Amino acid sequence: MGPIGYVLLGIAFLVLIIIAFNIKIVPQSRAYVIERLGAYSATWQTGLHFKIPIFERVAKIVSLKEQVVDFKPQPVITKDNVTMQIDTVVFYQITDPKLYTYGVEHPLSAIENLTATTLRNIIGELELDHTLTSRDTINAKIRGILDEATDPWGIKVNRVELKNILPPREIQDAMEKQMKAERERREAILRAEGDKESKILVAQGQKEAKILAAQADKEAAILQADAIREKKIREADGEAQAILAVQKAQAESIKLINEANPGKGVIALRSLESLEKVADGQSTKLIIPSEIQSVAGLAASVKEMIEK
Repeated sequence: MGPIGYVLLGIAFLVLIIIAFNIKIVPQSRAYVIERLGAYSATWQTGLHFKIPIFERVAKIVSLKEQVVDFKPQPVITKDNVTMQIDTVVFYQITDPKLYTYGVEHPLSAIENLTATTLRNIIGELELDHTLTSRDTINAKIRGILDEATDPWGIKVNRVELKNILPPREIQDAMEKQMKAERERREAILRAEGDKESKILVAQGQKEAKILAAQADKEAAILQADAIREKKIREADGEAQAILAVQKAQAESIKLINEANPGKGVIALRSLESLEKVADGQSTKLIIPSEIQSVAGLAASVKEMIEK
């Protein structure tokens, strides 16, 4: 191989090296911004690409992943003139590599300054207490303003979070005392409500106990009255049955006497027996019917005859 062959071989080797160095493989979640002769030419996405040597160059390699940047604390003043330190965390994503490359110089610095000024404007309209309790509102306002401002830069602000809100030390001490007093007040209220409910329950229990006792006494009195009434009814039934039995016996006796057809003598003797019973009493005057008088005279005559 002569000198010319070595020269051609060297040229071929050099061409292969140049081709190899100008073959670009763009990985996932990356984008290459390509310039040709100093002007924007194209944006390479994921895949295999070939760059024209000398004429084209990769101006910027852009990550398309969501990125997080934590900005240092910024001093802000509230509406009631309280100075505090607030640091923010911004979640953003590059949506247009071309705008991101040519839209603004130092995009992260621009976002940081824009976040600080927006934060001061929003906090300046709020008082301290409202600032401490309105994180979500502040986050939403900052995100909306940043997203709108960074849109021409090819940046999408997905979320903004207030990481820390640090008021002055004396304010923190006052807040801690206030929180302690509030907790003690709530504890006292809860204790008072517990005592109140306890007393109410005790009173209700006593009331219900008295009501139950009164109902028990009432039911006992009703049962006792029912027992007495039943006893009287049974006694009355017994007396009625006894009277009815006596009446029946007398009726049977009269019936038997009528069936026997007794004579006047028998009737007179029965009258004398009745008169004897009447005489046993405390009466001092007796009225004797005429029939009985005649029978008495007859009895005296019979007695005299027997004595003779």
